[in-house]
Formats: sequence, structure tokens, C-alpha cells
Amino acid sequence: MTLQKWKILKSDFIIDNQWCRVRQDQVKLSDGTIIDDYFVNVRPEIALILPITVNQEIIFVRQYRHGVQEILLELPAGTFDPKKEDSLTAAKRELEEETGYIAQELIFMTTIYDNPVKDDNKIHIFLGLNVEQTGKIELDITEEIEIVLVPIKDVTKKIMSGEICVAGSISTIFMGLEFMKNFQ
Repeated sequence: MTLQKWKILKSDFIIDNQWCRVRQDQVKLSDGTIIDDYFVNVRPEIALILPITVNQEIIFVRQYRHGVQEILLELPAGTFDPKKEDSLTAAKRELEEETGYIAQELIFMTTIYDNPVKDDNKIHIFLGLNVEQTGKIELDITEEIEIVLVPIKDVTKKIMSGEICVAGSISTIFMGLEFMKNFQ
């Protein structure tokens, strides 16, 4: 059997506002089955940064996330529109806006899918090296952020204990630590 993409027969937005966009697709599967109500969250692209200071500390943000109704420790990240801004520019902007830090070197590592089952967006992952506190924090109306610096040597323990539990942050940390082996 050869895998095939589903064919979209019809597509309509059932929610379309600044906070949430949901598309209802009617799709035909490769075996001919038709599904009338496959829902897709249409979400903006994300730039996610693993910022590392000259003192070998990772800069995290602790903030409330209403979807899970928890205060979480995660890497700085933010959304952007690729028609208006590229991922590198968005990563620089988000790092400074959320943390007040800038990276002397910002390296693109990869692009991954956030949740490809129901979401259509991508996460663009960057490694920020020699990060310094020189910028100005400019939070959005929905953001209340605490900056947390964690020594690199302690970050795996925080993942294993569940203190760091956001999938995008965890994958970025492991990718970044592996990527950094090439610099040593």
C-alpha cells in the first residue's frame, strides 16, 4: 500500500477571529472514505529560542498558560506571520521582548511541526549564544512573565522531575545541547 495525502473536498472556517481560527474540512481518504468534519486549528508560526548566557545558563520564562491552567517553565518563544517577518527576525524580537536579553549569535537549528494531527503551524528553533541582558522587555497584554536562569548542568534534572514539561521546550533543549557539541 502506498500512502497518499487526503483530498480536501470542502473547507470552511467555522471560527475566524484574532484569538482562534478553526477550519472544518471535508476530506476523502485514500480508501474512498469521506469524513465531513475534520477540524484543523489554523495557527501562526512560532519562533522558539534556546538562549544560553556566557555563564552557561539557559534563560527560561515562567508564565501562566490558560489552555492547561498551569504556570509553566519554558523557553522564550512567540508567534509571527511569515508574510510579514522571517523566523530569524521573529526569534530576535521575541527573545528581547519576553526576556530583555539579546543573543550575540542566533543560529537556526531546524523547523518542526507543533501538533500535526490538528494544528497546521510550524516551530522554527534557534540556538542563542552569548546572550546578554541589554534589551527592554515589552510584554503583550496576555503575558506576565518571570525570568528564570538555569545552569545547563541542571536542566536535564528539571525535565526529568517534570518541572520543565512543555514539549517544544524539551525537544529544543535536547537538540540545542546536541548541536552545541559541535562548538566544543
